[in-house]
Amino acid sequence: MVELSVIVHGPNTQDHLTGLLDSLAAHPLPDVEVVVAAVGDWAREAAERHAPHVRVLPLPDGTSDAAARAAGAARATGRWLQFVRAKDGLPPGSPRTVAERAAELPGTVDVLLLDHLRSTWRSSGLPSADGPLLTRAGRTELALDDSAYLLRLTPLLGTRVLRAGFWRAHEEQLTTDDEPGAALAALLLADRVACLPHIAYEDRRLRPACLPPVTPARHFAIVDRYEGLLDLARERPAVYTVLYEIMVRDCLRTFARGGMPDDVAEEFFHRASLAALRRRPEGHRRPAGLEGIRRSLLEEGAYTKYRAFQTANRARRAVRSAVRAGRREAGTRVRDLQYRRALHRPVDPRLAVFSAYWNRGVACNPAAIAAELARLAPDVHAVWVVTERNAALLPPGTDHVVPGTRRYWDVLATAKYLVNNVNFPNAVVKRPDAVHVQTHHGTPLKRMGLDQMPFPAAAQGLDFDALLERVDKWDYSISGNSHTTRMWERAYPARFVSLDHGYPRNDVFYTAGAADIRAVRERLGIPPGRRAVLYAPTHRDYEAGWTPRLDLAALADRLGEDTVLLVRGHYFYDAGVSPLAGLRRSGRVVDVSCYDPVEELCLAADVLVTDYSSIMFDYANLDRPIVIHADDWETYRTTRGVYFDLMAEAPGPVARTQEELTGILATDTWHDEGAAKARAVFRRRFCEYDDGRAAERVVRRVFLGQDEASLPPVLPLEERTPAPTPEEATAS
Repeated sequence: MVELSVIVHGPNTQDHLTGLLDSLAAHPLPDVEVVVAAVGDWAREAAERHAPHVRVLPLPDGTSDAAARAAGAARATGRWLQFVRAKDGLPPGSPRTVAERAAELPGTVDVLLLDHLRSTWRSSGLPSADGPLLTRAGRTELALDDSAYLLRLTPLLGTRVLRAGFWRAHEEQLTTDDEPGAALAALLLADRVACLPHIAYEDRRLRPACLPPVTPARHFAIVDRYEGLLDLARERPAVYTVLYEIMVRDCLRTFARGGMPDDVAEEFFHRASLAALRRRPEGHRRPAGLEGIRRSLLEEGAYTKYRAFQTANRARRAVRSAVRAGRREAGTRVRDLQYRRALHRPVDPRLAVFSAYWNRGVACNPAAIAAELARLAPDVHAVWVVTERNAALLPPGTDHVVPGTRRYWDVLATAKYLVNNVNFPNAVVKRPDAVHVQTHHGTPLKRMGLDQMPFPAAAQGLDFDALLERVDKWDYSISGNSHTTRMWERAYPARFVSLDHGYPRNDVFYTAGAADIRAVRERLGIPPGRRAVLYAPTHRDYEAGWTPRLDLAALADRLGEDTVLLVRGHYFYDAGVSPLAGLRRSGRVVDVSCYDPVEELCLAADVLVTDYSSIMFDYANLDRPIVIHADDWETYRTTRGVYFDLMAEAPGPVARTQEELTGILATDTWHDEGAAKARAVFRRRFCEYDDGRAAERVVRRVFLGQDEASLPPVLPLEERTPAPTPEEATAS
């Protein structure tokens, strides 16, 4: 029996159906069938071009979405049904991921909940707000009464995969043109639900100008939707309360959005008021503040007062915004005056300013360069730019400035050397006799700089003109391999000089000794003889926050007492958000997200497990096993853009599921001959310039002015000796 039936339904709006079916046909799967309930001739013609990969059900123009879904479901043979609007999309690889997850579920689960992307006519691949809620739920089966917060998920039917038997039992209640209502009803009717916190749907939102005008009946139907849903939840207090909150919030937002004629707006407010008052749970308390006032006026049915409240609130916001803008403008004028005065002072040839990771502290390539500078040129004074929050974490005796302070602008104006692994602010002026060194902080697998422009999820919020102005200030760009050199020159077109000297932060992988490795493992609490697995996933631009991709406690259980998992969350996430949040904890799963430097974690680990993080290129210097967990490679590649196919050039075994990863780590596959051969090829390409003396080469070239020929040459790969493995360190 087919595991999953993907039911595509509706007209071929703006030819989106063609792209959707092309994507599905490119990756056919034996346990996934595609049924196209094609509305209209254009949809039928697009679908028939993809036969026999899809089953086509022609439907006449004007067939409603609800009727098309029902017709498609009647033709489907799968155990699970996913309804996909013809205008929407499915990220590459998502049907396989959904089918595999569905196959694991017991017959008691009725609905599988998915995460999704949002796209509009001007941008694509934007994260939804659902990720944290799905993460909180984890991978266990749940009853809605115990997890009513799941009602707050975006009400898209395409992100609810329904068990076919469940659909047939409730088809009449779920066959409605009110898709948000059907999506909520599916949760209310289900006995148990499960979650898949992975991107498996793309919600494409058309331009409002392309859509038919919203009639008064559609506005009023919002109130009717919630009245009917609340009837379904009448005997379930926790569910009822959350659903009531959603109703009130949705009604107030619809009213605030405007666009309704005055008479329609007044009637909508009146109907929403009656529903809010009549359906209010016993003992329910309104929130404090402005939201509480809004709800109070709604329940009173005070339409005129509410309109006056809206007007007053807009005026208050405008005044506050003007005051804040005035303060910012005054502060900016003072700062600019101080900075401009400092720019007229001579450049100090013995002053160097360092920063790393948006002023987080002493870290990465800048830290390694600063340490070597202190050894080779102690007369050059180093000052670090660090946020006030992180200043307390600095090593004792570190001279530093806090961004925005007077001394901060003074040192930026007068320093001879400015070293950063990101960029200094746009306001920093490049003086002719100052030297700017861009160290970067990784080897690029994902697209960077101007190469991000075709990928809206990655480019969101980026000002490329301002980026190029910052790049034009670079004198030197540090590179660890020729691949990186080429990509930086392509992504950041400017006149900088590429220093093909290796990444200074990786020197420690050749200079650390057995005692250093034993000391790090002791600090981390790793007993001698235990295998340490460092799991370091990267950030995804299309996800709103941290989304665990593995059940770490289950993985630790399967790997046994002799394995410790060190889990390193990406630095883009707040320091207070643990990658273990919402997961079952185990003494063999250690959160090291806040442990610095990350190079010490690499030294302590016997094997690295990552997805697409640049840590793999650094760790490869140790010549230790690397395992790639690539459960969403197709989605990542499509939305973020990549420079090469990691699946074809991986540094070791590749797992697409947790089960495959467990199998690799539980057998010899993680360090067998095949893994060693793949790693050797990877090291030769990406560890090209790293040999333990990168920082020295940079300091001698940039700070001491030595020419290229007088620098220490890069050792051939076969002549380099990486730091000992933990096993070797323990034995010595």
